[in-house]
Order: sequence, then C-alpha cells, then structure tokens
Amino acid sequence: MKQKIKNLTLAAMFLAIGMVLPFLTGQIPQIGNMLLPMHIPVFLCGLICGWQYGAVVGFILPLLRSAIFGAPVFFPTATAMAFELMTYGLVAGLLYNKVSRWQCVRALYRCLLIAMLAGRAVWGVVQVIQLGVSGDGFTWQMFMAGAFLNAIPGILVQLILIPGVMVALNRTGLVRFRKKQSKQVPAEHDA
Repeated sequence: MKQKIKNLTLAAMFLAIGMVLPFLTGQIPQIGNMLLPMHIPVFLCGLICGWQYGAVVGFILPLLRSAIFGAPVFFPTATAMAFELMTYGLVAGLLYNKVSRWQCVRALYRCLLIAMLAGRAVWGVVQVIQLGVSGDGFTWQMFMAGAFLNAIPGILVQLILIPGVMVALNRTGLVRFRKKQSKQVPAEHDA
C-alpha cells in the first residue's frame, strides 16, 4: 500500500512538472516545439513509477494542459500527443521495470530509444487518422519532420537529461539500479 501511495504522489508530481515545464520554453514556441518539455516528466514517471502511471500521466498531460492553458492546441496536436506520451510512459516503464532482468544506464538507453520510436510511430498513426477524417492529408515528409527532424534537439536533451536524473536518483537511493544476477556454478566436491 505504501508503494502505491508513493507512486501516486510521484505521478501527481510528474503531472505538475509536465504542466509547468513548457512555460520555460513557451515564450518562443519554435524552441518549445523542438525541446519537447512535456516528454521528460512522462518518461521519468514511467521509469520510476511504472508503466501504468507513466501511461496515465502521458495521456492526461497534453489534454489537461490544452484545457487549462490552451496550449498545445486541442485538435490535432494535444489529441495526438496524448497517445504519443501515453506510449512513451507505457513502453519505457514496461521495458525498464518488467522486461529487463537488470537495470543499468545501458538498459535505460535501450528502453528510452525503443519507447521514443514506438511513441513517434503511434503519433504518426493518430495523425494519419485524425487528419484523414478531417480531410487534411498527412504525408511521409510531415511525419519525418514532426517526429524526427524538428525533434532532434529535444531527443538529445532527453537522452542526456533522463539518464542523468536516473543516475542521480540512484546515487541518492531514491531509485535503485538492479544488477545483472550471474548464474553461480556450484563448486565440485572433491571425494
């Protein structure tokens, strides 16, 4: 029960950080769009609290921020981001906490990269559906620009900042990396 309360409290904190963090880059929208400030707390929530919390925070964050502050624009931006961020939190948390037998910085990078690719793929699919229904088109060039080319600064920030935060939390004892358990070969007994 204590762990659930702790995870719920941390998830609320990550949601609050996700609501506030875009204000740091929001004065210049081009920079904010490139640095992807809402992605960072969602990744951290999934990695620290688990995939369930990461998925819920990721889905709620852009929709709530759109409803309260009007940014990102609800359709098609916030709705597509909701599925993208949900995928980030879900995949990063699932891979890092459940699938990995051991956790270290290398495993963290693998989980982040896979989650980033999965989230961008989901974002692309949602954009195709949304813009197809509304009569606008979504081309391969639009996908590549939105998912990768324009996002390079944000991807780099995430790949530097998130492992840095996780290592710092590991050193303070708030998050523990699990070491790979080696198989012990029983010693032969001399008869």
